[in-house]
Amino acid sequence: MAHGTMSEELSAPVHSDLELCYQTFGDPSAEPLLLVMGLGGPMTWWDAELCAQLADAGFHVIRYDNRDTGRSSRSPGRVRRADLVRAFVGAPARAPYSIADLAGDAFGLLDHLGIESAHVAGVSMGGMIAQTMALAAPERVLSLSSIMSTTGRRTVGRQHPSLLPTLIAGRGPGREDYIRGSLAVWRIIGSPRFPQTEEKLRKRAGETWDRGVSRAGVLRQMMAVLTQPDRTQALAGITAPTLVMHGLADRMVHVSGGRATAAAVPGARVTFIEGWGHDLPAALFPTFTTAIRRNADRAALTPRSAGPRSE
Repeated sequence: MAHGTMSEELSAPVHSDLELCYQTFGDPSAEPLLLVMGLGGPMTWWDAELCAQLADAGFHVIRYDNRDTGRSSRSPGRVRRADLVRAFVGAPARAPYSIADLAGDAFGLLDHLGIESAHVAGVSMGGMIAQTMALAAPERVLSLSSIMSTTGRRTVGRQHPSLLPTLIAGRGPGREDYIRGSLAVWRIIGSPRFPQTEEKLRKRAGETWDRGVSRAGVLRQMMAVLTQPDRTQALAGITAPTLVMHGLADRMVHVSGGRATAAAVPGARVTFIEGWGHDLPAALFPTFTTAIRRNADRAALTPRSAGPRSE
C-alpha cells in the first residue's frame, strides 16, 4: 500500500459482543499511529487528507469509530437524566462504561491488527482515552499526543458556560435536523482564526448522520467523560514522549486542561495556538502532522515494537 493510500473500512471484533469499524492509511510496515476521536465523533472527523499527510510522514495510520459511534457496535445501558445531572455536578453516578473501557477497546483493535505497540494521538475525549492507554499499558504506547484534552480534574478543562444551551437543545429526528444542530454547535466551538466553510461543515455533518448517529450512545460516552478519574498524579509516571496541543480559543475544553496535562507529564512538549478552537481545521493539518511526527521521533523504536506482531 502506497503512502496516503486508504484501505476499505473493516470490522474488528475486539470483545465477544463488540466490533469496531476501522480504516488504515499508508504502508502497513511503517510505524503504527492510532488516532482516537472524541465525544460523538466518528473516525471520519479525522479528515482523510490529514490521515494521508500523516501517512506521508512515515506512519501506518489507523482511525476507528469508538463504540456507540458510527459503524461500531452500540453498547447496552440507558442513561437517566438524573444520573447525567449527578455526574455533571460531581456527585457519585454509575456510568454504562468508563474511559478505561474505551482504552481497552483501543488495545483490542491493536490486538486484532497484530500490533504490539503504537504511537497514539487522541483529541478531546480521545485524548483522555490516549492518556489512559499510556497509563494502563506503557509498553504499548510508543508516544502520546494529547490534543485539546484534559486530565480528568474537574477544576480544569471545563466548558464555557455559554455553550450549555446549544449543547442540550432539542433536535428533530431527521438528517436535516441533525445537520442544522451540528452547524449551530460548530459555529460556537470552531476556530475563529481558521473558519471552516458552511459547505464543508454541512458535508461532514451529513456524512456523520449517514454513518449512524446514536443519541443514547453519545449520552453513554458523556457519562464516561463525566465520571472519569482525576489522572493528574498518575500522569507523572508516563514515560512515553508526550505532546500536548491545545487552542487558546477552545470553548469546549478550556486550555487549562492542556496546561494541566503538560504540567503533569514530565518532559511534555507543548503547542498552544492562537485562534484555534475545538476542531481540526485543514489550515492546521501541516502543523498537526509535523508536531506528531517530531514527538514520535523522540521514541526509541525497535523493529519488534514498531510494526505488526510476528506470529
